[in-house]
Amino acid sequence: MERIREKLQILADAAKYDVSCSSSGSKRKNTNKGIGDASESGICHTYTEDGRCVSLLKILLTNHCIYDCAFCVSRKSNDVKRAAFTVEEVVELTMNFYRRNFIEGLFLSSGIFKNADYTMERLLKIVKKLRTEERYNGYIHLKTIPGASEELINEAGLYVDRMSINLEMPTEEGLKKVAPEKSHEDVKRPLGIIQNKIAQFKEEKKLIKHVPQFVPAGQSTQMVIGATPENDMQIMHTAAAYYKNFSLKRVYYSGYIPIRNDEVLPVVKAPLMRENRLYQTDWLLRFYNFEVGEILNTEHPHLDMDIDPKLTWALRNLHYFPVDINTADFKIILRVPGIGRQSAMKIIQARKFGTLRTEQLRKMGISYNRAQYFIVCADTPLQLGSFQQHQIKSRILATSKSKYEAAFSPQLTLF
Repeated sequence: MERIREKLQILADAAKYDVSCSSSGSKRKNTNKGIGDASESGICHTYTEDGRCVSLLKILLTNHCIYDCAFCVSRKSNDVKRAAFTVEEVVELTMNFYRRNFIEGLFLSSGIFKNADYTMERLLKIVKKLRTEERYNGYIHLKTIPGASEELINEAGLYVDRMSINLEMPTEEGLKKVAPEKSHEDVKRPLGIIQNKIAQFKEEKKLIKHVPQFVPAGQSTQMVIGATPENDMQIMHTAAAYYKNFSLKRVYYSGYIPIRNDEVLPVVKAPLMRENRLYQTDWLLRFYNFEVGEILNTEHPHLDMDIDPKLTWALRNLHYFPVDINTADFKIILRVPGIGRQSAMKIIQARKFGTLRTEQLRKMGISYNRAQYFIVCADTPLQLGSFQQHQIKSRILATSKSKYEAAFSPQLTLF
C-alpha cells in the first residue's frame, strides 16, 4: 500500500502540467446498474492555485518516456523519480476513490514507454476493464498516444467520454525547436481518425436505433504557451484551424512553467494573464462570431494585457458604435463590451414588451460601466462621440481596476 501511495504522488504530480481535463459534454448514462453517471453532474471538487478544476483522478500511467522534449518534466534526460502503475492498480485506485466520493471521473495520460502501441494497449486495457468488468459509468478522459495504431484508437473511443492529444507547440517550427522527435502530423492523424469515426457513428445512428457511443464528449488539444516565441496571432490562427479542421470541443492554453535550466527555453514562466487573454479570445471565436483577424493581425499581433480582447476590438472600431440597444440585431449586441450572450438574449426578449432604458439594462446584469460607451437606449445620458479611445479605456480601467489586475482563472471570460 505504501508503494501505491508513492506511485500516486509521483504520477499525479507529473500529470498536473496537462490542463486539458475538462469534464463537460458527456451524455453517458448509468444503464446497467453499475457505478457512476457522467450525464448529470459536473466535476468540481478541487482546484489548483490558479483556479482550475482538477477534481478528476488525474494521473499518468507512467512517467517513463522514450522522448526528450525540452519542456516536459517527464523527458527521458530529466533526473526525476520514475514510476509506473499496473493496469490493475489504476482500476483499483479509480474505483476506490470513486466509492469514497473523492472523485467523479478519471483523467488518464501516460509517458510513452517502449513504443506508442505498447503504451496505448495498456491505456485501453484500463478503460475497458473499468467499463466492462467494474461497470463504471463515470467520466473518463483519455489522452491519445501519438503514433498509436488506428485499431487501438478506435477501440478506446468506445469506452471513453473524451479523447485528447497535445499539439504541444503552436507551430511546427516551435515544436521542432524543443521536441525534434515530434511532429504536428503525429497529432493530426489521430484527431482525423476520431473525427471521422464520430461522424460515422452519427450517420449510423440515423439508420440504426442502438449504436454504441463513441467519444460522446468529443476531443480536444493543448498548446504550451511561452516556451517558444510564437505571438498571440500565430497561436489563435492555429487554434482556429484545428477547431475548423477537426471539430474540436476545446483548445487549451497552458502557460509554460520552467522545468530546469535549458538554453533553448525561457527561464521564467509565461504570465497567467496572457493565458487568460488567450482563453477570452478563444471564447470570442467560438461563441461571439469573431474571426481571428478582427482581434489579432500583423499590426496588432499581441493581445492587450490591460483590457480584454472584446474591449480592445471595440476601441479600435469606434465607427461600429454606438449600437441602439432597442433595434440592433442579436449578433451586433453581442459585440458590445460588457454584454455577454445571456444578457444579449435578455435584451432581445425584454424589448418585445417596450422600449428599454438605462435602469432596465442595469437590472439585467450587464456591465454597464463598460457598455455605456458603446450603446444608446431610450434615456442614454451621453454619446459615444463625446470621448476618444484613450479616454474610454482610462474611464473603464478606473471603474474596474481590480478586475484587470487580478490573477484570472483561464476558465473565466469577461464580456
